[in-house]
Amino acid sequence: MHDTMIYLKSGIVFPDHTRYYNAFEHMFVFSKGGPKTFNPIKDRRNISAGQKMRGHERIKDGSLQKRACRGNIIKEFGVRWNYWLIYNMPQDKLSTHPATFPEQLAHDHIVSWSNEGDLVYDPFMGSGTTAKMAKFLRRDYIGSEISKEYCDIAWSRVVNVL
Repeated sequence: MHDTMIYLKSGIVFPDHTRYYNAFEHMFVFSKGGPKTFNPIKDRRNISAGQKMRGHERIKDGSLQKRACRGNIIKEFGVRWNYWLIYNMPQDKLSTHPATFPEQLAHDHIVSWSNEGDLVYDPFMGSGTTAKMAKFLRRDYIGSEISKEYCDIAWSRVVNVL
């Protein structure tokens, strides 16, 4: 496991009365060795944008030294943190899977961990959200799904992508 993130849902399904409402899901990134690609999404607004970096960092012996980047100007946007708030936007009408996740979630993972022409694999394809976004982002894709009904839905969603 290379990385883990939290997907903060904008809506929830009401549970039984013996637990708290689940408003998040874990997302894991697995790779054989280190990942070949990382394109970090930079959409976190820095409240200190335009100011100079300052501070110290702790080194192995426990002492402090000035940061190497001290004096650099802080940019307007920084790399997204490992919790992602993705709003549940309406999906295309072809998706009738009971557990469809937002297309933006698939989009952001594909952009982060691959480049155009790379292969994206979804081991639990469901209604094909990942395949649809991979095709939209000019990636090749492979998906595994045991339900013929969901394979048919996925296929109809993918062939409609420009």
